[in-house]
Amino acid sequence: MAKPDGGLITETNRQYYSGAQGFLVTEGQTSFVCTFDTDLKFGSYSPTINAYALNNFVLYLSQTGLPGSFAEYVAEYTVTKNTITLAAAPLTNSFVVVQLKSETGGNYGNEDAFGTTVQENYNNYSYLSVNDVINNFMVAYVGTGKLIQSVKRTDVIFHVKRGLQELSYDTLKSIKSQELQVPASLSVPIPQDYVNYVKCSWVDSLGVKHIIYPTTLTSNPYSLLPQDDDGLPLQDNYDDNLLASQYATEERWGTANKKLINGGFNVADISAGLDIDWWGAWGPGGFYGQRYGTDPETSQVNGWFTINEREGKFSFSSDLVNAVIILEYISDGLAYTADMRIPKLAEDAIYAYVLHAIMHGRMNVPEYIVNRLKKDKSTKIRNTKIRLSNIKLEEITQVMRGKSKWIKH
Repeated sequence: MAKPDGGLITETNRQYYSGAQGFLVTEGQTSFVCTFDTDLKFGSYSPTINAYALNNFVLYLSQTGLPGSFAEYVAEYTVTKNTITLAAAPLTNSFVVVQLKSETGGNYGNEDAFGTTVQENYNNYSYLSVNDVINNFMVAYVGTGKLIQSVKRTDVIFHVKRGLQELSYDTLKSIKSQELQVPASLSVPIPQDYVNYVKCSWVDSLGVKHIIYPTTLTSNPYSLLPQDDDGLPLQDNYDDNLLASQYATEERWGTANKKLINGGFNVADISAGLDIDWWGAWGPGGFYGQRYGTDPETSQVNGWFTINEREGKFSFSSDLVNAVIILEYISDGLAYTADMRIPKLAEDAIYAYVLHAIMHGRMNVPEYIVNRLKKDKSTKIRNTKIRLSNIKLEEITQVMRGKSKWIKH
């Protein structure tokens, strides 16, 4: 929680943009206190030990501080609550630099000597940590003369997390995305922190997304039931290999010619491989006039996907094999520590949610107070949705310009 007499930005430009913090060593100095918004994570001081990979920072030392003179510090040191303590003091007036690493494992050097930027340290100002929200709530809403006289901190933690989950589903900007390639099996695993999907798209050679729609044309059966010759389920003494075989529905869908579904034929298809008479040999009435009034659900070439609950995978139609796709999905905001942060635009809504949840669960609270808090919560959540919708008039105007074009025949 920020000091009441100071600004909210606690990092220097070097810390924010370069992810680096430097120290000029005084005589006998062995401890260096880091003030990043990102907490230091420490596994080991030695690169030869596997736990060293757990570090989210690298320690450098230079006698001159000139670019190119920094070397990684691999002598013994410890880290306690963002304070680095060296086993031996460096030379007086030498330079120590603590450099954050990105979450994806890449090393980013300081702007003078090593490299460019640090990804995980950006955009922290837009968010509050769950710990900050809990502390602020305890200060502002709990105590003598306030609506909540007393409450356990554990209760507040529970309701803040529940509020973060509820707001993540349809209010907060909690959409994640993954870039994947569809393998020959036509299936990719559901992400570990998946709650619901937002959109799935395949990417063309220009990097442009094309939406892949879910389909009701087929499904993924949940079980494969062995049957005898009369169609009756087998209760015992059946061949276990039957269960290992692929489901017939999925096998047929995986090898289907999608042009027989979406009607995407052309003259080359007819003359080269399908042996279809345009005027009448295929289907009732032939091709002639059949594309008039086609169903948009099937008359598209982007392919389809289903959610295979049995295997915990997204399954795609056969025309998407080897395609690069982007899967956008919703998480509940609690899967990883880095996710547990709340946009400042939603701060008031989370306080209102927690306040109502606590009072609603207590005995002997007047009903008019609970209803007032419920109404206040709904109002602030609605305001938060409007704030986070990020509607820009200029962007809407740019899109609508194309709607005024004349359609030429």
